[in-house]
Amino acid sequence: MSDAITPFKVDIPQAELDELKARLANVRWPEKEAVEDWSQGVPLAYAQELAAYWRDEYDWRRWETRMNSWEQFTTEIDGIDIHFLHVKSPHAEALPLVMTHGWPGSIVEFHKIIDPLVNPTEYGGKAEDAFHLVCPSLPGYGFSGKPTTSGTSVDKIGVMWGQLMARLGYDRYVAQGGDWGSIVTQAIGQTQTEHCAGIHITMPIALPDEEGMQDMTEWEQAALESMGNYDKHDSGYSKQQGTRPQTLGYGLADSPVGQMAWIVEKFWSWMDCGEGEQQHPENVLSKDELLDNVMMYWLTNSAASSGRLYWESFSKVNMDPIHMPVGCSIFPKELFRASQRWAAKRFTNIIYWNDMDSGGHFAAFEKPEVFVGEVRNCFRTLR
Repeated sequence: MSDAITPFKVDIPQAELDELKARLANVRWPEKEAVEDWSQGVPLAYAQELAAYWRDEYDWRRWETRMNSWEQFTTEIDGIDIHFLHVKSPHAEALPLVMTHGWPGSIVEFHKIIDPLVNPTEYGGKAEDAFHLVCPSLPGYGFSGKPTTSGTSVDKIGVMWGQLMARLGYDRYVAQGGDWGSIVTQAIGQTQTEHCAGIHITMPIALPDEEGMQDMTEWEQAALESMGNYDKHDSGYSKQQGTRPQTLGYGLADSPVGQMAWIVEKFWSWMDCGEGEQQHPENVLSKDELLDNVMMYWLTNSAASSGRLYWESFSKVNMDPIHMPVGCSIFPKELFRASQRWAAKRFTNIIYWNDMDSGGHFAAFEKPEVFVGEVRNCFRTLR
């Protein structure tokens, strides 16, 4: 294994983009859903609208150019090539920060918050709030390599990120994450205690104990109801990816519309993008932003490899206590929400807590200015 850090540039061959267009021109569509809403999944009319835009108007080179405006690298860790952005701040005293995405997201989620975090003085902030930012793609996701054997769990990834930060020369750093990134960041909080000074998460995993179930507030009752609704109506994807990701992968790897619908449905469901008939992903994100993220899965053929993280980890989350400084920003449409009193049973050193008024699961993508403020506020005391 080599410790080499190799510069990386995204340069998708035109033939792959042409092949995608050909597939989008020859889709075999199912019949229309039997309801007038999204309750059976992405409606046929919207799937056709988005696929037509993807085929006729979407410009991958625009996003490719944006990605290549940041420094990118790959390095091999435990036999897997890890792709990451490494964006250094012009401010000398910047705090190193490793930030981790989840599924069905990617580093695309961070495109609106990278520059404000790295160079705050250009975005209404102060130099003392600057970060050196490291944004890895999870193993099996995006331009990172795909594990060829089992065992690449969130616990292992937390250790791998510690190795990555050490390889970059960061002896002291902080960590942040959402979705699987929250779980990876909590794993960092359990294992990288010598070098990680603190973590910030948007989805703290902490269930109420018997005491926590007593005298619940309305907020706590709503949080439990939300978890129940997720389990009943919204968790089918996790059951499939957690048990048979390879089988699912054949369909998604072969059909760009299948991959698109599999991902976009979750943005509709998990974002704070309206209620009832007004709920729609484009209330928050543009078609381009939705498709930029889908392309990170399609072009890298990572439907199966990304789903395997569920097989490795979904039913095996390490719930051991975390004693390092922890900050939490809880957005109201987050999948799993914990109250501060529930979280305090597991996180013994909560230094920052904020229950947000709006926003959902993809906080950096949905609410970039708010998200940047939360990250700055959380880590300000650890500098």
